[in-house]
Amino acid sequence: MPEQWGRSVVAIGVFDGVHLGHRAIVARATAAAASMHASSVVVTFDPHPASVVRPDAAPLLLSDVSQRLDLLSSLGVDATLVLPFDRELASWSAEEFVQRLLVDRLHACRVVVGENFRFGNRALGDVALLNRLGSSAGFDVDAVSLVGGADDAVSSTLIRGLIADGSVAAAADALGRPYGVSGVVVRGDARGRELGFPTANIAVPAGVAVPSDGVYAGWLVRADGSRWPAAISVGSNPTFDGVDRRVEAYALDADFDLYDERITIEFADRLRGMVRFDSIDDLVAQMTDDVAEVRRTVSRG
Repeated sequence: MPEQWGRSVVAIGVFDGVHLGHRAIVARATAAAASMHASSVVVTFDPHPASVVRPDAAPLLLSDVSQRLDLLSSLGVDATLVLPFDRELASWSAEEFVQRLLVDRLHACRVVVGENFRFGNRALGDVALLNRLGSSAGFDVDAVSLVGGADDAVSSTLIRGLIADGSVAAAADALGRPYGVSGVVVRGDARGRELGFPTANIAVPAGVAVPSDGVYAGWLVRADGSRWPAAISVGSNPTFDGVDRRVEAYALDADFDLYDERITIEFADRLRGMVRFDSIDDLVAQMTDDVAEVRRTVSRG
């Protein structure tokens, strides 16, 4: 980071998915920065801290670091600092974290966090300690209440559960946007093209949350930002005795070659579960119905 960085209002968190709760924290930070004539800085971590301190319990990710940076940038922050999370950083005490990062480097005048924020070695630091350290170091602390309240709080854990259940519409409500997975388009079996429904198969990176098997309505989003209504299949293609789990999308009314292009597949709603059909004709008839349902679904949203 630049050596001559000025005063900052700092928002800290993993911000996986940049959901409505995260957006509330960032909005509070950007507003405070404007009023205090300071820079707004988001501090996040990569990889996810749990993958270092509790690798067996590391959560599936709602966004990779590239997606996170794009989402945070869209919220109007001046800068995002990605801290490489490793054993050394995990060993920092709460006091060391505050001094080395917030005081010495970012010159924080205010720190904005969620009310359940924990930090430092073994997560021993909490908002109360951050307040005490801030009083000595010259910054104040704004702890933002959980969106949705204590019992129904919006959280990355909640959203992962919704996605795992295929409840992508509810996940979108919590995220403030459709949930999407990104990857490079790879060559599949070309069966979709033979059936009249050519699909783009993406290689989803390991460790990313993928909705449960089924057929979904949504969008195919290209690198140039263009969005196409799409029928999306998640699963192993049981009609053809498939084994590998795939995410593939048929873009409606489109005709383009997407091989080797990085795209995003966004999920609007779940249409049905994955079914093994007795004949190709039955499969094609259902796919035709699916496409019609996709048109109706995306036109509503």
